[in-house]
Formats: sequence, structure tokens, C-alpha cells
Amino acid sequence: MLVRLLYASRTVDAPERTVAQILAAARDKNLRRGVTGVLVCGGPAFLHVLEGNRRAVSDLYGQIQRDPRHTEVELLSLQDIGERRFGAWALGVVNVAQVNPSVLLKYSEVPELDPYSVPGATSLALIEDLVATAAITCHA
Repeated sequence: MLVRLLYASRTVDAPERTVAQILAAARDKNLRRGVTGVLVCGGPAFLHVLEGNRRAVSDLYGQIQRDPRHTEVELLSLQDIGERRFGAWALGVVNVAQVNPSVLLKYSEVPELDPYSVPGATSLALIEDLVATAAITCHA
């Protein structure tokens, strides 16, 4: 059974360094686990959608909750799905600093990433919009 999990977190370190560390470790592991998704970075805020087998996604989310690079890990959405929306990426990455601010304003009061202030469905819609506008800067 496939699931989609969406969570928000903040980085405790410099965002660029944290993203580089996550990318180096996660892509191969995600491919082996059958987990796909997209990580959106905006300053210290992360918004991450994971898709895959329920156990694999749950185990990965548990690891993320224990990862000292993340704080304020908050589950925004978990749902059973019939098919993946983000299956093209073991870990796609979007840096909102490289995105037209109007895309962020479509889903928020200010042009910055703050997944804690909007419903999970709104955050998921933002990710879908970023994917549709080819804002993925790194992918595998």
C-alpha cells in the first residue's frame, strides 16, 4: 500500500549545508527503499513530501524525527494513495530563494516558506505548483 506523508521542519544548521548532507545520504537510500518525494527549502524551514510503501515511509519519518539536524518536525498530512505524484524523484529539491515570489504569495500572506502557518493541503498544493513550474533544481 502506497502512502503520501507531508511534514515540516526547521534546520538547526546552515540550510545549504544541511541540504547538501541530506542529498548525499538520502538519494541512494530512498531508491533502495522505494521512497520518492520532494524537499522544499526556504531559509531554515523545510517542507518535505514522501511517497512509498507505508512501512518504508513511516520508518524514514521516524529517522527524520530523531535526526539532530531537524527541529520542530511536524506532521502535516498522511494519506493512502493510489499512485505517486512525485515518483520522478528519489529526492527532488526546490530552493524557494530561486522561485518567483508570486508562486509563494499564491499560498501564503508573505512570499516566504512557512508551512506551519497554512494547512497541509495548502502546502501540498504549493509543492505541486513548484513541480508544475519546473522549480525542481536537483533531482535523481
